[in-house]
Amino acid sequence: MMRLDPDAFPRYTDYDPLVPVWCVTPGEGRCIHRFFDTDPVSPSGRYLAVLRLPREDRLNRPGEAAQVVLIDLQTAEQRVVAETCGWETQLGANLNWGPDDMLYYNQVDTATWTPHAVRLDTKTGQMRRLEGGVYRISPDGRTILSAAPERMRRTQYGYGVVLPDARVPRNRGLAEDDGLYATDTQTGERRLLVSIREVFERAGIAERDYASGECYGFHCKYNPQGDRLLFTMRAYRTDDPQPWNRIAQGLDFWVVTMRPDGSELAVAVGPDQWRKGGHHINWFPDGERLSMNLAIDGERRLDLAEVQADGSGLRPITGLPGSGHPTVHPDGRHILTDTYEREPAAFGDGTVPLRWIDIQAGTERTLVRVNVANPGTAVSSALRVDPHPAWTRDNRHIVFNGFVGGTRRVFIADLGSML
Repeated sequence: MMRLDPDAFPRYTDYDPLVPVWCVTPGEGRCIHRFFDTDPVSPSGRYLAVLRLPREDRLNRPGEAAQVVLIDLQTAEQRVVAETCGWETQLGANLNWGPDDMLYYNQVDTATWTPHAVRLDTKTGQMRRLEGGVYRISPDGRTILSAAPERMRRTQYGYGVVLPDARVPRNRGLAEDDGLYATDTQTGERRLLVSIREVFERAGIAERDYASGECYGFHCKYNPQGDRLLFTMRAYRTDDPQPWNRIAQGLDFWVVTMRPDGSELAVAVGPDQWRKGGHHINWFPDGERLSMNLAIDGERRLDLAEVQADGSGLRPITGLPGSGHPTVHPDGRHILTDTYEREPAAFGDGTVPLRWIDIQAGTERTLVRVNVANPGTAVSSALRVDPHPAWTRDNRHIVFNGFVGGTRRVFIADLGSML
């Protein structure tokens, strides 16, 4: 249950929002929540977890620390509970809440340049080091999924952790010692759930097409029921002696689904379809289907699409165009998404809408209009500010980012009147 005191925070009124909105980081700024597919509010409903960047005009460097900040939604108190060197500018330190207000995030041991997870008891302040990285925690809080966060910069900046370049491993061919990892939150031990080579072999992907290239894991997430997960992989070929941020030159993408033990592995979306245009996969509330932006017909117009976990049943959800980071509400009738600053659905002046789409009626409304333009984007696209609208556990409130008053800020909106 969200325990937000609306009188503790200033209202956001720019462009006359359709729903009540509050800025929950009104002071120092430079804050982001994690991503569109995780609730940044604690299970108790009392605290919002955000990352405060040290600066906004350049990418972070190895060993540079950011602050993990808890915001008391009753009193508006901001409390720095940790510092971490395990972050980048898009997903921060991948802050994930576990049961009992346990907070998990990425850290880097700068003495050995080893990435690792941290479990922070926000009630006592006690910290525990765990093996591996953090991307998503299971609904029961027992398992953390992650690809190798130190390798993510090979395919895209902004989503993993930053090490000195010489310390970043490189996957030549189909790696047998890298892929999707699982960390037991009780023992703190990590294991390789499936290797990249194993995915290729078991999914029947033509290995000869990629054996001379490089392939890396990236996104991974559980469905709401915790009985399936998805894993995305990215591949490229290059003669570059040190490839970085290869998304700018083009990648092949796979969305793979499986059971939590690695069984029933299947390709839901492969390169043949993804090359037509697509981004941002997520689970439907039913845990059986996936949603994403995908140019199904190859005309480069993104559809809001759905597909079964095994790759069957690919079709548009609605006739409206896709954009941003879509999620389907548990009521089955509505889709929430944002848009990138330069996508067609944006307003063209640095502001973007939070789109509220009625699937049955085939209509949409702008819930909130917020600025995302910031000077740092000219330095690197990984410095862009994406709203990443994320549902809280009550399926009524959302948390999102914006660039307001010259800095990154985090907002909460109440969508009760729309449901």
